Amino acid sequence: MALIGRGSRRELVAGTVAGIGAAIAVGTMEWCSVAAGYPLAVIPFATSIVLVMGSPEAAPAQPRALIGGHLVSALAGFAVLCLTGPHAWAAAAAVGVAIFAMVLTDTFHPPAGISPLLIVSGNLQWSFLLAPVLAGVLLLAAFAYGWHRWVSRRPWPRPTL
Repeated sequence: MALIGRGSRRELVAGTVAGIGAAIAVGTMEWCSVAAGYPLAVIPFATSIVLVMGSPEAAPAQPRALIGGHLVSALAGFAVLCLTGPHAWAAAAAVGVAIFAMVLTDTFHPPAGISPLLIVSGNLQWSFLLAPVLAGVLLLAAFAYGWHRWVSRRPWPRPTL
């Protein structure tokens, strides 16, 4: 038992439930990536799943940040790609633009910062915005809502004050 740590039984159960939910979500994401024809490496949700399942109370794990952050970051990536083309320096700049845009729109979601890097460096098409980004983030939000409400019995989204 010493290897598990000093967490309570409740924390152990919550961690197990979050891990199972994340594994199911990642498996679904992998299946969808094959169906959509995008390699899993360019599907920007694995870290979002970890955040939303493991720390559902965190501000970046809330629906506004989750959905808005991915959309704003992808749009920033496409804007930079349109202006500069697919250069390494432009990919780096696109991440900076995405961070600025997420902060400005109150949609800060750190895992979404990979999208502009993928978009610019991979010279991705606008269709990437709809699938996998929009479709994927909506599915992830729906999955997280159902999982937290009906399986883990934890409130998500976080109740507002």
